[in-house]
Amino acid sequence: MLVNNTSAQLPTFLLTGIPGLRAVQAWISIPFCLLYVIALSGNSMILFVVLREQSLHETMYYFLSMLSATDLSLSLCTLSTTLGVFWFEAREINLNACIAQMFFLHTFTFMESGVLLAMAFDHFVAICDPLRYTIILTNARIAQIGVSMLIRNVAVMLPVVLFVRRLSFCSSVVLSHSYCYHVDLIQLSCTDNRINSILGLFALFSTTGFDCPCILLSYVLIIRSVLNITSSEGRWKAFNTCISHISAVAIFYIPLISLSLVHRYGHSAPPFVHTIMANIFLLIPPVLNPIIYSVKTKQIRKAIVKVLIQKQLQI
Repeated sequence: MLVNNTSAQLPTFLLTGIPGLRAVQAWISIPFCLLYVIALSGNSMILFVVLREQSLHETMYYFLSMLSATDLSLSLCTLSTTLGVFWFEAREINLNACIAQMFFLHTFTFMESGVLLAMAFDHFVAICDPLRYTIILTNARIAQIGVSMLIRNVAVMLPVVLFVRRLSFCSSVVLSHSYCYHVDLIQLSCTDNRINSILGLFALFSTTGFDCPCILLSYVLIIRSVLNITSSEGRWKAFNTCISHISAVAIFYIPLISLSLVHRYGHSAPPFVHTIMANIFLLIPPVLNPIIYSVKTKQIRKAIVKVLIQKQLQI
């Protein structure tokens, strides 16, 4: 049976929890729930202390707050459907809701990539051209970078969404994940989806495909600049300022690349491998980024401790 989404009745899709492990799905949901709690509380705390503490109103922390806001949004995109599937077997999702989730999910994923690029640029200017740092990265410039990233991501995702609306779907409407993912959705189409695949690849290459080489280039220039520093202490101090960002880049791009490889070449892998990889890709960066920056950044750590002590005193 062919279902055209231009008709009065929109197709309904079925989300998937952990294939083959349905009997223990409720138990598996416990670590997922804990990860969501950590992601939401950790990123909310980073945002709160950056907004509250006057000493953190600096370029580096503005970019960090952008990263936390993106991670928070990314977690909220999938929270309801993932926990709904695990806890209540609420698997049904209509096309409009699915497209909306897909739009925000991919937009915030691309946003995270853009923020990581902006942070790499921040480190590059701080290390390679420190005398002009405050001139180059003004508050107005930071706002322009944030707005331009948002416009870029919305602009590349709008055609993707509009062309998904044009697809027709057959009786097979079971998605592979507990959320709506573009590649997963268009594979269920009965009609020609080549344009959708091309638009999806264009969106990927014009965002993460552009950002990743630029981040690598910035670090090549940073390393070259650091190696020219005569004192070993100065070199270590310069490298140490980049460790948190390098960790954030690794925990974002490694799962992203791994998930892409599994989708394209891991057809023989058990279905639960695909699902676990997809959830790791979405949850690991929002969970680990606040932890990394809290541990490695003394100012953030001090601000969090100060807030927690004040809360204890009020109690």
